Amino acid sequence: MSDHPLQSLSLTEFRSYERLDFAVAGRTVYLYGPNGAGKTNLLEAISVLNPGKGLRGATYAELGRRPPDEAHGRSWGVMARLHTGEEEVQVATGSDPRDRTKRTVRIDQQPVPAAQLLDHLRMIWLTPAQDRLFIEARTDRLKFFDRLVYAAEPGHAAAVAAFEKALRERLKLLTEGPADETWLRVLEQKLAANGTRVIEARRAALTTLQTEIDGHESAFPKADLTLTGTVETGDLTTHLSNGFRSSRDRDAAAGRSLFGPHRMDLAVVHRDKNRPASDCSTGEQKALLLNIILAQGARLSAFKPLLLLDEVAAHLDPVRRHALFDETHALGLQTFFTGTDLSLFDGLAGRALGVRVEAAQIIEILE
Repeated sequence: MSDHPLQSLSLTEFRSYERLDFAVAGRTVYLYGPNGAGKTNLLEAISVLNPGKGLRGATYAELGRRPPDEAHGRSWGVMARLHTGEEEVQVATGSDPRDRTKRTVRIDQQPVPAAQLLDHLRMIWLTPAQDRLFIEARTDRLKFFDRLVYAAEPGHAAAVAAFEKALRERLKLLTEGPADETWLRVLEQKLAANGTRVIEARRAALTTLQTEIDGHESAFPKADLTLTGTVETGDLTTHLSNGFRSSRDRDAAAGRSLFGPHRMDLAVVHRDKNRPASDCSTGEQKALLLNIILAQGARLSAFKPLLLLDEVAAHLDPVRRHALFDETHALGLQTFFTGTDLSLFDGLAGRALGVRVEAAQIIEILE
């Protein structure tokens, strides 16, 4: 048995799949087949075995298979057998029968909070939707980076959620009233405490990620990373508390919160060219993203993370494509690749499982 985590995967009424049982056996896998065959749907099913909404960010109600003659998607389920350390566990998630906008999570058939999934499986992914990450909204980059942070520090997600909840409540008081001083002070204390945890976790993750980038020889251009948007003077918690208090009038007038760690941004520079990623070519931006993703894989190596790369190989020249295969293999990452053409994966012969997908079915398996 491979010591990679994912051993088997079963889908029920998930996206285009009525039913699928897939014996992965801890192998790296490349999925090939025509557009619309269900390759990305399969990656998405794996991605919901972590907290959150998965690699497409879809609502849980959207994940159920919907035949043409039915108004709503069906109840769905995803189950996997994982090899973790010396043990095997069964993890499962699916529609909550009481409310299809929610989901249930079970580990070895016992209901658990979704956050406990990270005790057994860490994940990294890169999808075509992220190709424009460096030139689109700041909030998208911050969400991308926060996912990198809490893959190693699961508590970060809870701190971000608590911060965002208090931020919404404070803004509602400022814009709709009554702007009660006592309640505002309580909320701003929560914002300062959780904001401090959020910033410290982001900074620590950035440091370790940059260290991995600096120390790893790669075919992909090195990225220099910085976090912008929050400047502290002295104690960070005090700085945040004072900043929220002094920005009340401005936030009320603007109808949005203009101060705080939610205003941070991830700045990326192509080291060799000393050029911001946003000014680089599309191919260079893709290569920089892969440099960051591979560094994240190295940073999480103790957790044996799963790497999902959707339609990445097709956008690389043969030299970099083979380099990607070599680097994921050298890092010991169980990786799932997708692509339309079998020839894209020549460099994986003998070290990965090839699977032809068509019409949401596995048609052929190449050992």
